[in-house]
Amino acid sequence: MPHDIGYVDNTSQLAHYAMLEQIRDFAADNGWTVLRYDTAPDNRELILKGAGYSGEEEIFVGFRTYQNAAADYYNLCAAGFTGYVPGNPFDSQPGAMLSGIPCHNQRVDYWLTLNPQRIALGMKVGTPVYELGYAGKYLPYARPSQYPYPLAVGGMLNGTPATRFSDTGHSMPFRGGANMRALFNDGVWHQPDCWPYANPWLAGATTQERDSNGNYALNTIALSSGTLGDLGELDGVAHITGFNNATENTLVIGGETWVVLQDAWRTGFNDYVALRMDS
Repeated sequence: MPHDIGYVDNTSQLAHYAMLEQIRDFAADNGWTVLRYDTAPDNRELILKGAGYSGEEEIFVGFRTYQNAAADYYNLCAAGFTGYVPGNPFDSQPGAMLSGIPCHNQRVDYWLTLNPQRIALGMKVGTPVYELGYAGKYLPYARPSQYPYPLAVGGMLNGTPATRFSDTGHSMPFRGGANMRALFNDGVWHQPDCWPYANPWLAGATTQERDSNGNYALNTIALSSGTLGDLGELDGVAHITGFNNATENTLVIGGETWVVLQDAWRTGFNDYVALRMDS
């Protein structure tokens, strides 16, 4: 599956609306089924179904907009569902879990990547800051018969609060927290820890990983729960050191191309993530 790097602006519509349309077009052109694309309400809605690597799965994800001109925020949210009911509102789809991603009504530069089971994106907005999201399956530490629907949803916010991109408290989901959720067999969206970000010795204040003569290591982002144990790892998203590195760097590692993005406004050694540019 391919990737898409580009930008949208407010030439014909507000940029966050244009970003939603771009996700729709890119997903539809690359194997995802568009179940809903509703541009009539102010909060425009996109619901997609992926077939997974087997080609026979049903993976339900979505994105929608939410905004307030008076408060000057124009956002997206990423979502995951356990099914799809045509007559239900977006937020009332089966098993809905939503996480907001601050966006903009003006130019948005984006990095969008997908495969048959997940969609991941990064956006540069505003001052600028970098906003990240993930919706779809991850790679479970289990057989499909044991864990048939390992869905993850991660944005920059817990739910869909009225948060502008200039807010200094929001953070990428890959650190763990209430803006990263994993659906387990019990039907509950659990809040996993995300390694190595959860470990101060691996990616925290205690030590900092460095490159080796310009060669960078990718560290798997693994999801773990104190009650459920180790769940699995994110697909095509990895921790990378920020030492001698910079946002928007493109690196070829292990024959694959990765783009480096920072966590909102942060630029510390452990404030970076790498997205695989699927091809």
